[in-house]
Amino acid sequence: MSFPFPLACILIAGAAAFMSYVLIALTIGPLRRHAEAEVTARSSHSVATPQGAGVAIVPVALAVAALGFMDSGQVPAGGAVYAGVVALLALMLMVVGFIDDMRSLSVIPRLVAQALAAGIAIALLPEDFRVLPTVVPVVIERAALFIGALWFVNLYNFMDGIDLISVVETIAVTLGVTLLAVFGVVPVAYGYVAVALLGAMLGFAPWNAPRARLFLGDAGSLPIGFLLAMLLIHVAAANAVAAAVILPLYYLADATLTLLRRLARGEKVWQAHREHFYQRALRNGLTVTQIIGRIAVLDAVLIALALGAALHGTSWAGVALAIAALAVGLTLRAFAKGPP
Repeated sequence: MSFPFPLACILIAGAAAFMSYVLIALTIGPLRRHAEAEVTARSSHSVATPQGAGVAIVPVALAVAALGFMDSGQVPAGGAVYAGVVALLALMLMVVGFIDDMRSLSVIPRLVAQALAAGIAIALLPEDFRVLPTVVPVVIERAALFIGALWFVNLYNFMDGIDLISVVETIAVTLGVTLLAVFGVVPVAYGYVAVALLGAMLGFAPWNAPRARLFLGDAGSLPIGFLLAMLLIHVAAANAVAAAVILPLYYLADATLTLLRRLARGEKVWQAHREHFYQRALRNGLTVTQIIGRIAVLDAVLIALALGAALHGTSWAGVALAIAALAVGLTLRAFAKGPP
C-alpha cells in the first residue's frame, strides 16, 4: 500500500531510527571488545570509546530505503539495478571501514576502496545523466564527479571528530534533500534515500551525544560519505546544483580550507590532526555543545537557502550561494577566534 510522500517520510524515518537504535544496542558490546578507539594526542575524547556504529546504521538505512522504493515503485536515476550496485558499494566501504576500526589499515587500501566505489558508481551512471551544461564533454564531467565524490567521502571522514557533528550534518543534508522532494524539486526516490539515512542517524544520536558512548567510526563515515556524495550528485542533476552545493557547505568549507592550509605548510595531509575549524573552536574554549549548536543553526540557514535556490530560479540561486558562503565564513571565523 502506497502512502502519501510526507506520511511515508515520517514512517520511514521512524522505522529507521527504531531499527538503528535497537541494532546498535545489540552490537555495542562486541564493538567495545573489538573496535575501541584509544585516546591519542590528536583525539577529542578523553576515554577509550567503541567505534564502528556504521555496521548498524548503514544496513538499516539501505534496507529501509529499499522498502520505500518497493512501496512507492519509485527508484533513482539508473533504475533498481544501479541503486543495488550503489548499495553494495556502500556495504563494501562499510566492511573496509570496520576492518580499519578494528586493525587500523594503512591509507592505501582505504583510498583504493574509496576510489573503486566512486569510480564504479560514476561510470555506471546513465548516458543521459548530466550535471554540467551539455557543452562540457561527458568525459570531463564524469572525471569531475569522480574527484568530487572521492573528496566528499574523505572530507566526511576527516570531519567526524567530535560528538554529534556528523549526526547534525547528515540530518541537515538529508532533511534538505527530503524537503526538496516534498516540494517536487527532485524525484521522490531521492527523498526515500535521504529520509532513510536521516532516520538511521537519529537512532544513532542518543549513543553519540556528549559524552559519546559510541563513535561512527570508518565503518560509518566512509559509506555514509559515499551515499551522501552520490545523493547530492543526483540532486544536482535534477536542476538543483546550487542546493546540492549549499546543503553540505559547512563540511565542504571546513575540510577544504583546512586541507589547503596544511598543504601550504607542507604537512602530511593524510595524517590525523586537530586543525579543523571546529577543533580549533574546541581548543579556543567553546564546548562541544556550543560548537554543535552553532553548526545546527548554520545548517538550518543553509537548508532555507537551498530551498530558496531550488524554488526561485537561477537569479535567486546566485544570491543564495553568496549568502550561504557568507554565513559559513562567519561561522568559521568565529570558530577560529573562539569566545569573546
